Amino acid sequence: MNGRRMLATAARVLGQLRHDPRSIALMLIAPSLLVGLFAWLFSDQDGVFDRFGGAILALFPFIVMFLITSITTLRERRSGTLERLMTTPLGKADFILGYALAFGLMAVLQAVITVSFAVGVCGLDVEGPLWQLGLVAVVDALLGTALGLLASAFAQTEFQAVQFMPLLVFPQIILGGLFMPRDQMPDVLHAISDWLPLSYAIDAIGAVTAGDEGWDVCGPMLVVAAFAVGALVLAALTLRRRTR
Repeated sequence: MNGRRMLATAARVLGQLRHDPRSIALMLIAPSLLVGLFAWLFSDQDGVFDRFGGAILALFPFIVMFLITSITTLRERRSGTLERLMTTPLGKADFILGYALAFGLMAVLQAVITVSFAVGVCGLDVEGPLWQLGLVAVVDALLGTALGLLASAFAQTEFQAVQFMPLLVFPQIILGGLFMPRDQMPDVLHAISDWLPLSYAIDAIGAVTAGDEGWDVCGPMLVVAAFAVGALVLAALTLRRRTR
């Protein structure tokens, strides 16, 4: 891995995004709009948004970053850009980490905007520090980025990248604790949820909103970060130069 090549890749990706306002709007604005829609939907029911708002705050950035990253990376490969880059000293790890860094910066902006909107506009009640809520949102978005990069390594078309959602995203939504507390699930489903990273992202945000401290917050975040790093390593190992 070469740090300069990684930074050059990140700068190139950010330069491309600058000329793609629709993708920027999807990453930075869409999660806030979806959180706002959810808050509006249950505005007449006291306590519903405070109960589920944290989990929703983990869900939407994760999905958006997964979609944007997987499709953008796949287009890079299908267009032949990746194949041309691989004729240079750029390595697979440089490419993957450069993409992760670029979208990680976007994830930070996304987290600041979404958390500020959820708390300041929608009135999400947060007992813990707001910076912790923002940090969990960033790590959660990075998880979506890492899984998107991993999915793009196996998909051959943009449609196939979207088809990975039922495999990598939907089970995590269903079993992550949004619809039912995980400790109330059947034993088999609870055991499966323990191996799904989004479960820990939802746990971490729930801990922050409830005002918990220490390992109740840090533990789930570390698990999510470990899954993200593992997905990036697998993406670098399985990345192909072009789509056949």
